[in-house]
Amino acid sequence: MLIKIGVFQIPSGATELHHEVELGVVIGEKGSQIKESEAMSHVGGYALALDMTDRKLQNEIKKKGHPWAEAKGFDTACPVGNFIPKDRLSDPQNVRLWLKVDEELRQDGNTKDMIFTIPYLISYISHVMTLEEGDLILTGTPSGVSAVRKGQTITAGIAEITQMTFLLTQ
Repeated sequence: MLIKIGVFQIPSGATELHHEVELGVVIGEKGSQIKESEAMSHVGGYALALDMTDRKLQNEIKKKGHPWAEAKGFDTACPVGNFIPKDRLSDPQNVRLWLKVDEELRQDGNTKDMIFTIPYLISYISHVMTLEEGDLILTGTPSGVSAVRKGQTITAGIAEITQMTFLLTQ
């Protein structure tokens, strides 16, 4: 099992920070206008990711009709785990994603329940922009998203394949 341990720095002024565990798809072969039936041949591997969101700021920005980049793009906003080779995850459309805050299970889902399949996401995105080797696509998060605060510890994982743990600091 791959394990990554680190510190997550809460942005100054953030009062409602939310976690979202996600499967990351690492592109292994450049492509544009990729057919859904050929999309998986462009996958090089996978990674565990945490998509952290300053929810209060996001809601304020949404009301103004502005992009959400500031609420999701701050320093340390998206820690990414170690690279998982494609052959280590036999069925990416049927794998458990989980997240605990201070050992309390908050998210526990399966990629089979995702709104969009991985081939659909790759195809759709590649019709908007060229996907380059090394690009990372986040696939969405299971239910259970909730707020976290300074001093808490987040541990997230993909089945028994990999996990990462972060201490929240400011």
